[in-house]
Amino acid sequence: MAVGDLLVLGLAGFVTAALFYMVAVGSLNALIFYRLQPTKLEDFGLRISVLIPARDEAAVIGKTVRRILAQNLPNLELLVLDDNSTDDTRAIAEQAADGDARLQILSGRPLPPGWAGKNWACHQLSQAATGEIIIFSDADVRWAPNALDAVVGLMAETQADLLAVWPTQHTETWGERLVVPLMGFTIMTYLPVLATHHLSWDVFAAANGQCLAFRRRAYDTIGGHEAVKDTVLEDMLLARRIKRQRLRLRVADGAGLISCRMYETWPQVRDGYAKNILAGYGESVLFLAFGALFHWLVFLGPWLWLALGWLSDPLGVYPSWPLLLIALGSGVRALAAAATRSRVIDALLMPVSVILMTQIAARSVYWYWRYGGPLWKGRVIQRARQG
Repeated sequence: MAVGDLLVLGLAGFVTAALFYMVAVGSLNALIFYRLQPTKLEDFGLRISVLIPARDEAAVIGKTVRRILAQNLPNLELLVLDDNSTDDTRAIAEQAADGDARLQILSGRPLPPGWAGKNWACHQLSQAATGEIIIFSDADVRWAPNALDAVVGLMAETQADLLAVWPTQHTETWGERLVVPLMGFTIMTYLPVLATHHLSWDVFAAANGQCLAFRRRAYDTIGGHEAVKDTVLEDMLLARRIKRQRLRLRVADGAGLISCRMYETWPQVRDGYAKNILAGYGESVLFLAFGALFHWLVFLGPWLWLALGWLSDPLGVYPSWPLLLIALGSGVRALAAAATRSRVIDALLMPVSVILMTQIAARSVYWYWRYGGPLWKGRVIQRARQG
């Protein structure tokens, strides 16, 4: 057998094993992943603080304030930090509250050296919060009626010290549809959720900064946002610190009760994901390159094999094996889409999604080489330590 044939078969075996792992993990996670359920708590008994950092969020902050103040929990405070916005974020938030005393708007202090902007905003919010449960949420997150009850109820049911919720992602343009759902795909098919919930190893930590609900004592125990002040991946590092302290981390799907449209255009999608992707690989360009190569092998390699495999077929496996791999790749992407309420049909374009993610990775690397860190909302975010 020729060396080239051995290489193809070796790579095919690797891709097959990877896809079967994803199918196994994704199938189990789809069955046991916590999902928010509509509920109405009579009286949870604890004060709840919802904390929103807002920088130039005039387009969404009004609806967000109204939705949160319309929630049913009686002992609620809503704190919005206006992080030196250049638009009407503050005025719109005040108008939306219509005099409701549960809303407080804080003015962000200047960004100190060594801090990432969002972490500094969250730190200021945490200092002002009085709740025994503190929930950090982005300004563009949409809260359905009783969604806050569902979060607090699930925290009580699971005894979570940190409940990280993955909002249901609304996507409309092709750039959104092909990239944004990959966040849910990664969690659903790569991460065994049983390990996240029940093993103390921080390698199984996971979180989504769009909705993080802490018990205040746990947040203080891990050092809060000050302990992760210089990273764009603060959600993951906070989750790791929870695990290191042997506190209870739980993750849940928003199931439509908590949702978000992160970005509206391809440049926004590209830059938003480029901001975080290198940090997700430990600030290592080499690891990021290996990650890109892995996804090309798994999701593009079978198509290349199908196109060229007729040139040599020493074991008589063509075209059944590459077709199986293509079906598994599309199938596991469709499984994750169904579990996270995104469009199942877009699974057929997974190879295109991989190509777009490669472009995003390249942009992230360029930013770090050119500026020393990613660009976001007019700021260069410095390279961050991992911990």
